[in-house]
Amino acid sequence: MASHQRQMLAAWFAEGRVSLIQRPVPAPAPGQALVRVRYCGVCNTDLELLAGYYHFAGVPGHELTGVVEEAPGRPNLVRRLVTAEINQGCGTCPRCLAGDPRHCPDRVALGIKGWDGALAQYVLAPLANLRRVPEGVPARAATLAEPLAAALEIGQQLHLTAGMKVLILGDGKLGLLCALGLRHQVPGLLLAGRHQAKLDLAMAQGVRAILADGPDLTELARELGGFDLVVEATGRPQGLGLALELVRPEGTIVAKTTSHEPSQLDLARLVVNEISLVGSRCGDIGLALDHLKNRWVEVEPLIQAEYPLEELAAALDHARRPGALKVLVRVSE
Repeated sequence: MASHQRQMLAAWFAEGRVSLIQRPVPAPAPGQALVRVRYCGVCNTDLELLAGYYHFAGVPGHELTGVVEEAPGRPNLVRRLVTAEINQGCGTCPRCLAGDPRHCPDRVALGIKGWDGALAQYVLAPLANLRRVPEGVPARAATLAEPLAAALEIGQQLHLTAGMKVLILGDGKLGLLCALGLRHQVPGLLLAGRHQAKLDLAMAQGVRAILADGPDLTELARELGGFDLVVEATGRPQGLGLALELVRPEGTIVAKTTSHEPSQLDLARLVVNEISLVGSRCGDIGLALDHLKNRWVEVEPLIQAEYPLEELAAALDHARRPGALKVLVRVSE
């Protein structure tokens, strides 16, 4: 039976509601692969999409591992465990021709914009976007390659030096991954969060950490004259304002939070103190997989729960809990 005649189970987000539906298994076009999804991570972006970010309606999910089932013209990929870069450009605009499809004005993004995501039994992916999972890296760990790549992107955007005073603000999944990934470039960086148990996870891998709720963080920033770099990964619209209080004059803030709620920012302070504000989004999944292969970052301690696709509603509820770590959806064995 042809693949497009088969049916698959898929998640569907629309108008703030989530459901599970039956859809035809898509057929790969030339240049595409059909991937049978094994795991899909629940990201804060997924929760934002459900809440109305991008006015999203469709199949979500962009953190995945899966096994290639069909790859026209590339039989060597069949049965291989892969993950995928999540941005696909038009291929013809100046940004794409310069090798940067991430910023193509007409790009689509897996499970986010214009491209059905991986909270489904099967997903299509361009062959150029596939990344083979190295031998020895478990599928569960490789599912976190996409958020780890986003964390490591900061080190690709900025010139980081070992002696910099760097603060990672926020101990959510992305904040933890930023601290764990960037500590190899800046061993003395500091992670500040509100959950001691999560800070302990980072400290177990050599990260310095402090609770952000008390006066100690503000006092430390004052003693240092401000941090050279503050990575804002709180997931809250108030995070940028706090980062602005902790960074030094002529320092840099990297904004990682994406929220459907607007952020308040004192632009006068930004201007007067000549602070650089850098947006940071996706990164190189190949770089993340290399970190996982070499065990420079251990991500499995960040996985808190795993649910089958049929229990997606429970998985989303778990991911919404204050202080929740990574939740995986197990789509197939």
